[in-house]
Amino acid sequence: MAESKGKILVIDDEEDIRESLETLLGLEGYEVEAAEDGGSGLTALEAKAYDLVLLDLMLPDRSGLEVLEDLRRRDLETPVAVITAYGSVENAVRATKLGANDFFTKPWNNEKLLLDIGKMISQRRLERENKHLKRALKQRYNFSNIIGKSETMAKVLELVGQVAQSRSTVLLHGESGTGKELMAKAIHANSPRAEKAFVAVNSGSLPSELLESTLFGHLKGSFTSAIQSKKGYFEIADQGTIFLDEISTISLEMQAKLLRVIQEKEFVPVGGVENIKVDVRIVAATNIDLRKQVEEGRFREDLYYRLNVIQIDLPPLRDRREDIPPLVEHFFTKYCRENEKFLGTEGRSRLRFAPEAMRLLMDYHWPGNVRELENVVERAVVLATDVTVPVDLLPDTVLTASGVHIRRKLPTFERPPEASLFDIMDEFERRIIIEQLEKYNWSQTDAAESFRIPLSTLNQKIKRLNIEVKRKRDLATISRQ
Repeated sequence: MAESKGKILVIDDEEDIRESLETLLGLEGYEVEAAEDGGSGLTALEAKAYDLVLLDLMLPDRSGLEVLEDLRRRDLETPVAVITAYGSVENAVRATKLGANDFFTKPWNNEKLLLDIGKMISQRRLERENKHLKRALKQRYNFSNIIGKSETMAKVLELVGQVAQSRSTVLLHGESGTGKELMAKAIHANSPRAEKAFVAVNSGSLPSELLESTLFGHLKGSFTSAIQSKKGYFEIADQGTIFLDEISTISLEMQAKLLRVIQEKEFVPVGGVENIKVDVRIVAATNIDLRKQVEEGRFREDLYYRLNVIQIDLPPLRDRREDIPPLVEHFFTKYCRENEKFLGTEGRSRLRFAPEAMRLLMDYHWPGNVRELENVVERAVVLATDVTVPVDLLPDTVLTASGVHIRRKLPTFERPPEASLFDIMDEFERRIIIEQLEKYNWSQTDAAESFRIPLSTLNQKIKRLNIEVKRKRDLATISRQ
């Protein structure tokens, strides 16, 4: 049976009209219920939820406008289209003021009616999905869901909680992999701007001319490839938050333009002449000392003070080692769910590192911080064959730093009976490439050099073997989550 396109309630006292709409909408794939007066229509709305209400203005027990007013006191979200044989501008204006989404006059055009109904239901569903997504994101980035029970992290989260409620610009400082974007999202999700957009920009990954267009947008024809006008991230983030990662990498020219946006709350798109006003909260991040860059003349002092209204220093993982066990447990569950393996009750992971393996993790200096730990745990989930993860499944970087040397066996896997020799060789090659990429923080250039093969050859193999380098590299360098 085909899935319903939506549930529609028709409130009309004319039986012919009700039957006509039930037939028309039913053939289009909608579930249709009907009520012959305002009272029974409101009763139906109390009993269940509908995706749309078609409401006649002339009803036997009360006017449709009264029904609409009563309906809107209970429900502000369900789309309502008013239908009447007595169409007039006055009725349309009154219905719109009371909360009607559209207005149809009998007799209607079936094609237009179906088109407009489809648009209203699609728009409502999109709004509902966005609302659920924002609620889910707020729950995800709730401070209680950020893994960090150490005293150091407790102080950071307390400060972040205070800062979130303000409008102030925030500068997040910390080594790569300490969770600067996570904190930026937490600030946004717990702020009065949570219902508006959060836009992340990795400033270090874009050349200056492209960064300007990305941030401020451009007009059609403003440069060779500008085949159409495009909004910039500042305009998209209006009323919300923009996260500028690797802020230290932007050019002095771009720094001046960014300073103007902060001071004047306006900008000019590339190729434009008119100012666009915006209200955007800025959260910037850096892994280097901006004060030192100011002294060296590589960063504007006035911009530094504009960005550094509130600075939050995120501690490296080696300074909060007590957070390693709960982080490991969190990542075990995350990747066991993704890989659908080693799951216990309530969808939690059954995997545990062997005591010696956990000791090595606790002693390791973690130059890549939480991001590096996440990669280690994901690797363990993929390669584990038992609920206890042994030392030899730790990457060489961790083992070498601890003075542990393990002679690794070639990776093995349970091959399907129908697997050919080529399938088996591809799987071995895939695992060896992934292991080497992990070793070099997913840098294809470094991995290719270690294999003593051209970068183009490695990239061809990565593509052929369907290795998800971009997602892994994002885990190891970044932007977006």
